[in-house]
Amino acid sequence: MTKKAEPKKEKKAKLADIGVVGLAVMGENLILNMESKGFTVACYNRTVSKVDDFVNGRAAGKKIVGAHSVKELVAGLATPRKVMLMVKAGGAVDAFIEEVLPHLEKGDIIIDGGNSHFPDTIRRTEYCESKGLLYIGTGVSGGEEGALKGPSIMPGGSPKAWSAVKKIFQKISAQTDAGEPCCEWVGENGAGHFVKMVHNGIEYGDMQMICEVYQMMKDGLGMDNDQMHKVFTRWNRGKLDSYLIEITRDILGYREADGTATVDLILDAAGQKGTGKWTAIAALDEGMPLTLIGEAVFARCLSAIKEERVEASRKLKGPATTFEGDVAAMVSDLEQALYASKIVSYAQGYQLMRAAAATHKWNLNYGGIALMWRGGCIIRSVFLGKIKDAFDKNPELTNLLIDPFFKTAVAKAQEAWRRVVSTAAQIGIPMPAISAALAYYDGYRSARLPANLLQAQRDYFGAHTYERVDRPRGEFSHTNWTGRGGSTAASTYIV
Repeated sequence: MTKKAEPKKEKKAKLADIGVVGLAVMGENLILNMESKGFTVACYNRTVSKVDDFVNGRAAGKKIVGAHSVKELVAGLATPRKVMLMVKAGGAVDAFIEEVLPHLEKGDIIIDGGNSHFPDTIRRTEYCESKGLLYIGTGVSGGEEGALKGPSIMPGGSPKAWSAVKKIFQKISAQTDAGEPCCEWVGENGAGHFVKMVHNGIEYGDMQMICEVYQMMKDGLGMDNDQMHKVFTRWNRGKLDSYLIEITRDILGYREADGTATVDLILDAAGQKGTGKWTAIAALDEGMPLTLIGEAVFARCLSAIKEERVEASRKLKGPATTFEGDVAAMVSDLEQALYASKIVSYAQGYQLMRAAAATHKWNLNYGGIALMWRGGCIIRSVFLGKIKDAFDKNPELTNLLIDPFFKTAVAKAQEAWRRVVSTAAQIGIPMPAISAALAYYDGYRSARLPANLLQAQRDYFGAHTYERVDRPRGEFSHTNWTGRGGSTAASTYIV
């Protein structure tokens, strides 16, 4: 009797390692990055035609699977399912969470890779965990190129989710020269997005300070773009070596087809998406003096009222003085001032992270954060290695300015820093961020500030009380300054 041949079993399609929702620039490039590191990726976009265009275009022939619905996306994922949202921060994230929830099971993971505000991530983590799911809110920095070739990734949220995504995240992240991934677990609930927010705030500060130096060179010293291009080229080989100095060099050297410098054709009205503002607000909430980043945010606001400034320029006059000193010496001073101010910017950012960690009970690894910023991200620089060293030596370091390396660096730069700020004031070149950095440094190194007079003023008009130097801290007094106020004082509290 002839044995009947059994029908061949169809080969089951490999389930994807992760699913990504959102096919804008960052989403597409992250998917291509993941696939290039050996992962199978499923993708979905609300405008379904984008899925087909991507799968048949940039993703053609790759281990990238298109889905035409959230249900189809989730069904194609290996467990625990990992769904990464690369959508606009705000309501779109909440809407997609609600859309994907019915299709997930206990232990599955939702990842928000956008620039969400950290309080939203705290709320979403709690909400998803209440449904039996795990949640990650992760900062992803590096822009289009970073997403494709290796970004800095700052994940936080449900700690149990880290082991499931660690391999993917650390493989696709940027690597330091020593081969260390620029990605490590940051902390609970909103910690990842908080650290990314501070990163962006520092980015605002770095960019503003570079712009202030540019304006001093251009309007104060009369340098042309080619001369400035050469200066930034030189600076990028030294202690200011960084991504932002590098791209400033490139921008100053870029020309239109007719030879015109492109940077001269760009309108001087800056945009912003909110992360710098959030950083400044968080600093106010924590009572931390984030003065430099605050000035950087306000500088963008001032630039945005272009028409008002044009009108004001016709009516308001500044000093007639022009720079008459040694241009090369001032360029050298600008390098020192920029370096010292950059140290202050990071010192303030780390102060804010330390304060927020205490408030939200996050266990942040400050040296590890510097390592995550060493590569892939917008503020990457050789400078960050020194920050990691500082916290490796002293994890309880209260302020970077106290670390021996940074204390010495600022001391060396101090005279040049002061010459830059005073010269800028004399010739009418605005330097809000660099000036704020110097003012902070002088304030921080002062054992006694004029807040004693301020407290007297508050007590005079509002009976707000004050502490005395001849009595223990925490004991409050009130003076009847006018003789008419009586002895009743307001309650003492700190906002």
